[in-house]
Amino acid sequence: MDDRLTADTALRRVRRGEYLLYTGDFHNAKQLVGAMARRLPDPPQARSPLDAFRAERRARQLEHETLSRIVVALDRDYRLQVKRAPDVAEACRQVWGEPDADTTHVSLKTLLGMLGAAEWRRKGLEVPGLAGRLHPHYGVYLPTRTDYVELFLSVTDVKGKRVFDVGTGTGVLSFLLLQRGAASVTATDCDSRAVACARENAERLGLSKRFEVLEGDLFPPGKADLVVSNPPWIPEPPKNRVDRAVFDEDNRFLLGFLDGLAEHLNPGGEGLLVLSDLAVLLGLRAPEWLDEQFSRRGLRVKWKRSTPARHSKAKDRSDPLHAARSREITTLYGLVPGT
Repeated sequence: MDDRLTADTALRRVRRGEYLLYTGDFHNAKQLVGAMARRLPDPPQARSPLDAFRAERRARQLEHETLSRIVVALDRDYRLQVKRAPDVAEACRQVWGEPDADTTHVSLKTLLGMLGAAEWRRKGLEVPGLAGRLHPHYGVYLPTRTDYVELFLSVTDVKGKRVFDVGTGTGVLSFLLLQRGAASVTATDCDSRAVACARENAERLGLSKRFEVLEGDLFPPGKADLVVSNPPWIPEPPKNRVDRAVFDEDNRFLLGFLDGLAEHLNPGGEGLLVLSDLAVLLGLRAPEWLDEQFSRRGLRVKWKRSTPARHSKAKDRSDPLHAARSREITTLYGLVPGT
């Protein structure tokens, strides 16, 4: 398949189940994928925020499945076998390691995502309150939403404390607390990419002597003075590996955190939970649900601080979920055992 293929023909063929190996020009390939995306149907008009949310997820899944059928080939050195191809070798090595086959086939959509992630990793990301840049890895949630980070900046009593960071991602919350005087942080994440990302960022920021990260689900062994978490906030099944940072089927992660919090706190310790109310606005949780979960587990809200959403989607009136996102509130809860 080369530059003579039209978007209409490509769509017709991939809808029949074909994968198309592109051998033409790289820039034309990007234009082809973009033209195919514009030809996909928009989500239907929804009667409720929940209907809009489900329709939007189905549309994004269709887009992913459709566009991922445009495939390119890489040689044994991860050189892209099309005209005017950029150097993609470093981005591929960051994700896959050294090549072990003469030819690697990858969807162009995936490869473009890897290139974008490699650029973020190269230049780094400024985070409010963090001294130094954060360098995210491919497949690890990118903390471009700063609402929850700014809420953590209001936590002042951290000096000398031992901290657990449950579901650390890039490690951003750990590093904010360490730079503000926490004695040590032990972090966990179930994704090996996040573990590698957090470890590398700790080294870049000069914090590795006080930071440990373990691959695992929920809590590390032992107890801490502060146990913090920014869990996935939408109680729906994830559709891929990256989705796990946002989607938490049946509230498994959140409820697991609440179930184990008290037993992992030192006497006088505190849990810090940051959570968006988007699930409530979408109709996926009842407004009183979270308070009920705290009460059932013998947890008391000692204090809480909230902020309205300021991310770009909250201001985008063309977004199908604008009605909910424009009213989204993110809250940091200070939790302690006892009713």
